Amino acid sequence: MSAKPTATTPSSAGAASSVAEATRAVVQDFLAARMAGDTGRLVDLFADEVDWLLADNPAVPWIRPRSTAAECAAQFTELMEHTVPEDAHASLDTFLVDGTDAVLMGHISGTVRVTGKSFEGPFALRLTVEDGRITRHHLYENSLSIAEACAP
Repeated sequence: MSAKPTATTPSSAGAASSVAEATRAVVQDFLAARMAGDTGRLVDLFADEVDWLLADNPAVPWIRPRSTAAECAAQFTELMEHTVPEDAHASLDTFLVDGTDAVLMGHISGTVRVTGKSFEGPFALRLTVEDGRITRHHLYENSLSIAEACAP
């Protein structure tokens, strides 16, 4: 038994490309809003309900379950309250888009304000964009390094 190859029609290829372009535009808007600290814009970019995943880490005050647009946008503000903004660095090595999904990979580092300890490591962020808003935000990062930086 062999699988039949599926044909891609020009119109379906164009539609897929259009969806990917829309996803890329929303993710770029998200990145710009994060860089600018524009939580109002972040609230607008997140859907009313978001599938949020970030490994629960009780030692880290800005890492907690979230599900609404306002809660998701507030993560940026909470992160800035607990870290030294001038020490926060992120580099983006990979930005892949496939339809409604985007995957960003790179490296983050920072310093926890209360302890003065630094953290660093790679990250991967999976976002899903539907109807122009982010419906999924799954972040994978070096949670051990961050927890150690938060420990007294």
